[in-house]
Amino acid sequence: MNLFKQLFKSLYSPKDIALYRYQGIGKTILYVFFLTLLSVIPNVYYFSAAVINGLNAAQTAVKDQFPEFTIENGKLEARQDEPIIINRDDFAIIFDSTGKINEDDFSKEDNAIAFLQNEIFFIAGGNTQSYPYSMFTFPITSSDLQEFLDTIDSVTWIMLVIMAIFIYIFSAGMKFIEISIYALFGLLFKNMTEKNLQYGQLWRMSAYSVTLPTIFFTIMAALQTSVLNGFLINWFASLIVLILTIKEVPKQKQI
Repeated sequence: MNLFKQLFKSLYSPKDIALYRYQGIGKTILYVFFLTLLSVIPNVYYFSAAVINGLNAAQTAVKDQFPEFTIENGKLEARQDEPIIINRDDFAIIFDSTGKINEDDFSKEDNAIAFLQNEIFFIAGGNTQSYPYSMFTFPITSSDLQEFLDTIDSVTWIMLVIMAIFIYIFSAGMKFIEISIYALFGLLFKNMTEKNLQYGQLWRMSAYSVTLPTIFFTIMAALQTSVLNGFLINWFASLIVLILTIKEVPKQKQI
């Protein structure tokens, strides 16, 4: 049975998942990598789109809309009376050397870059990173930043590919750890139900039991819809499917 058929049956059939306990571990590991690949596609897509849109917007803003500025001695200096706020392609760009804007003013943005008085903020997919200007040991001017952005633009796709690979490897590692923990819970439940199952078999069954919640959260990520208590729902749903799968295994015969 190919991976797509296994994925489809794992969405609704604990009985079929129970049969997968006999297949080779290599095919199960391949399935986990395949499932992980599907799950990271929305995040990689939206992250890449945010980076590209943000870079294009930043290049335009620095060139045409920002005043001449200098970053020196840990501070942004420019001739400016009011903050500049630019919204373009679902990406916000903020330039404020006056100190009137703080992190709380743009904390709800999904994608943004903010040049504030003492530090710069990057927001991608709702995740915020900040860097103080004091980390720069040399002055930076607006023309320097323009040249830097042009350089970054020329290698954007290489950076995105590297980032996508990193996200995929990290997600796969977390998925393997998650499955291993489910298999440990499976050991407890199989002892309670007197089922003749080894850890390796429970691991295989756990790998397919995570299919339904993984696909559900992948669809939610594609729709950019947050799920309240998603972590708990994911674990609860996976364990329920695993328990139903273990129940499909015949009890060990009494001698």
